[in-house]
Amino acid sequence: MSLVTTLTQSDKSHPPLVLIHGLGSAASAFKPIIPALARSFRVITVDLPGHGKSPYIKGQAMDPKSLGRAIFEIVEREYGINQFHVAGNSLGGWIALEMAADQPKRIQSLTALAPAGLWLNPASQRAPYEAQSYYLAKLLRPLIRAGLRVIALRKIGYSRVSPKWKELSYEICYDSAYAMANAKGYFPAWDATLGKRFDKSIPENVPVTILFGDTDNTLPYPHSQERSLAPAHTSWIVIDNCGHAPMWDYPELMVKIISQTSGQ
Repeated sequence: MSLVTTLTQSDKSHPPLVLIHGLGSAASAFKPIIPALARSFRVITVDLPGHGKSPYIKGQAMDPKSLGRAIFEIVEREYGINQFHVAGNSLGGWIALEMAADQPKRIQSLTALAPAGLWLNPASQRAPYEAQSYYLAKLLRPLIRAGLRVIALRKIGYSRVSPKWKELSYEICYDSAYAMANAKGYFPAWDATLGKRFDKSIPENVPVTILFGDTDNTLPYPHSQERSLAPAHTSWIVIDNCGHAPMWDYPELMVKIISQTSGQ
């Protein structure tokens, strides 16, 4: 499996932190928090297969556990790092949970930002309405650069993602729309989650924080925020006036929570 990773240059004495993006997204989703995190961590971002700069190879395993193992492998091969802190958003949060359950000795702490996989009844097939953002990005791909300057189009694309959509920077919107429009791994990754959920245990010595925004329309409460599936020792946080991308809505708070979870 071919994954593209990026290491943000910082003090080599800092502990490593791996950031994992969500479905149809890319490493660029974490731009709002990387500079601040790099003051305390060696930040490594990952583009999942068929997302961002990573190619998609037809037939490769795209389920969260397999993706987690691929991340372990690439981080160790490219940087010689065997243990690290991890934070993930949406699908990336689910992948992070699988990594901590699969190889807990290699995960020093886990922060899941609006993670997928916490539902009692997994979907058995795609729900077309849930792919609206993907189809919209594909349809408007030739117009993305100019279209995002039109307030009506930005509202259509981001009002369900963030209650603070009017405050999102042009760069955040452009990066995310471009990533979605070019995500060849979008449906393969989605299909690999069908019929699945996160239902494994994570040892208590791995600090875990799970947080959701109170207006998350992508993974809404209660169906997609089943607390009984989280590790018993999890610190569970709900953030007011926050959507599905907390690192966009409250970047400073996310840096603080990731740092606190890691003990930094």
